[in-house]
Amino acid sequence: MRNAVRRYLAWVGGHELGVIVAALVLAGGVWGFIHLADEVKEGDTQRFDEWALRSLRKKGNPAEGVGPPALGDAARDVTALGGVTVLTLVTAAVAGYLLLKRAYGAMWLVLGASVGGLVVSSVLKRVIERPRPQIVPHLAYVYTSSFPSGHSMMSAAVYLTLGALLARFVHEKTIKVYFLAIAGLLTMLVGVSRVYVGVHYPTDVLGGWVAGLVWALLCWLVARYLQRRGTVEEDVDRNLTEPAEFEVKC
Repeated sequence: MRNAVRRYLAWVGGHELGVIVAALVLAGGVWGFIHLADEVKEGDTQRFDEWALRSLRKKGNPAEGVGPPALGDAARDVTALGGVTVLTLVTAAVAGYLLLKRAYGAMWLVLGASVGGLVVSSVLKRVIERPRPQIVPHLAYVYTSSFPSGHSMMSAAVYLTLGALLARFVHEKTIKVYFLAIAGLLTMLVGVSRVYVGVHYPTDVLGGWVAGLVWALLCWLVARYLQRRGTVEEDVDRNLTEPAEFEVKC
């Protein structure tokens, strides 16, 4: 027991506070997702989910969302930002940027994180198999099960991973915050749009956000580990403040 405690304390002492916090959030996110999925499968969230969907539709005409007609078009445009097509284009664009910078390790990490997130999302959907909402007409085409929201999870996984990774390649704090803020904003808007167009319950979106955050944090921790091994390029701050401890392997 004492040896285990000593090893744990040694591990804590050898890592930055950000890594510790990320590991704790990662563990909490996994627990939260499992708990939420259990509540969903038991039907405990169904009443709230259905109320939320109905509240976003016009009374007497559930085929139209609340607000002006243009809001429906905007929701469909935003929801496409979490689709496979748009995320593939975004990932390819960032991978191309990293290729031009000859950051080959980071490029493969981005590609692996995106493809891996898609695989995890598909597996979770197949395991849980929650039916899509049927209490309001769908304003967007769907072809998979409902929980977790694939658009919400993939937007969180891809945008947050890209935002965190790109933030490590710039020195200015304001630009770092900008990358992360844009990633978070896109993730939030995509999730809200999925409920508005009636293809997901709110708990589907919440589950997607949590799963996507967990995946993004896991990819971030992997990136830091690979950077210290020299497999992935070091971040700008480390290069500016510390002497190199190893050669970058490309």
